[in-house]
Amino acid sequence: MSIQPTEPVEEARLADLARLLTNRDRAIVADLGDHRVMTTHHLTALHFARTHPSRARRRLAFLHRLGVLDRFRPRLALGTAPWHWVLAAAGEHVYADIHELPEPAQRPGSRIRLAHSARLAHTLGLSACYTAFRTAERTTPEAALLRWRTEAECARRWGRHIRPDAYLLWAQDGRELGAFLEYDTGTERHAQLLRKIRGYTDHAAAYQRTTHVLFVVATRVRLASLAQALAPHTGDRVDVHLTTESLLHQHGPAHPVWSPAPTPREHLRLSAIGTHDH
Repeated sequence: MSIQPTEPVEEARLADLARLLTNRDRAIVADLGDHRVMTTHHLTALHFARTHPSRARRRLAFLHRLGVLDRFRPRLALGTAPWHWVLAAAGEHVYADIHELPEPAQRPGSRIRLAHSARLAHTLGLSACYTAFRTAERTTPEAALLRWRTEAECARRWGRHIRPDAYLLWAQDGRELGAFLEYDTGTERHAQLLRKIRGYTDHAAAYQRTTHVLFVVATRVRLASLAQALAPHTGDRVDVHLTTESLLHQHGPAHPVWSPAPTPREHLRLSAIGTHDH
């Protein structure tokens, strides 16, 4: 694991960075600022899809030397984990500049705590979901991810009733679907998830519209059990569809990988689920 000490970032150094960073570098900083941690694989798929992977590794290493990015490798029982990237001190300042913030929203260096966080797997899972949707947007004709709101954005916007992991607005086949995303690691009991569905029901009633919820789960077994538990609580107000991580990443979210909770053996495209916006 590589963790660099946090140092103050001088204005002269930030000015030098402004000359050194490319638009792609700033896009990398923007994604890491939004999603907190991403692996080399995520960043390669998002920002270096049309180049050799070695170019991504070299550029990320360069940003690391500049103090824009920091990195760590979780310990695995077998094999070696890829580098996990977060914003370093200079990266926090660049992110604040991108969003025209008066100062960094995160204390420089604080994101490295994710190396030891119990939420690391959940955060990485969400980053992988975001990467899958962006990849599908690039590889699917006439498809677009029009909007993606992070967990923090969702909490600020809808925290009264719901705390989704993300919100997305997807366009495909001439239709648009607005949906909340729940990334399920399998640790929450069905009772906890049913409370979430009740929150979505309250949200739907408050906004007088159908709320679409997409669950990404770890296994087919989890999908079947979750669909059985949630199906009686879905209907006109709350519409739940599920997929597994393997289906999402193997085929992509634009393909028919989404199963309605009441009929989990059925597989639909997002464009077949409905049209909605929030």
